[in-house]
Amino acid sequence: MTENELSKIIVDACFQVHRELGPGLFESVYEECLYYELVQRGLLVERQKEIPVFYKEVKMEIAFRADLIVEKKVIVEIKSQEGIAPVHQKQLLTYLRLTDTKLGLLVNFNEALIKDGIQRIVNNL
Repeated sequence: MTENELSKIIVDACFQVHRELGPGLFESVYEECLYYELVQRGLLVERQKEIPVFYKEVKMEIAFRADLIVEKKVIVEIKSQEGIAPVHQKQLLTYLRLTDTKLGLLVNFNEALIKDGIQRIVNNL
């Protein structure tokens, strides 16, 4: 399955979770529910995956944790905030570069309409 095919499934699952719960909950709640939705759809999903980073010749064991990694192809960064700041987009792009992943979805569940809270971030896709 391609990154774009996966993103359609992920976005649909985000719509389902947002329709069911609405805005205003903690990120951890949305992460748990989105994880459930994606697994129910038969996808391989890793939660809070520890990602090492190599700096010069030193391996930093836990440089960051990815909220969700779907099928080892799409990183999903979940937010529940008043708005997405430019730093959040840069953060996800850095995650994509460090993991050599091509597509990330930045999802802010704290929007009246979830379509306004989903951003695609690409790394050489």
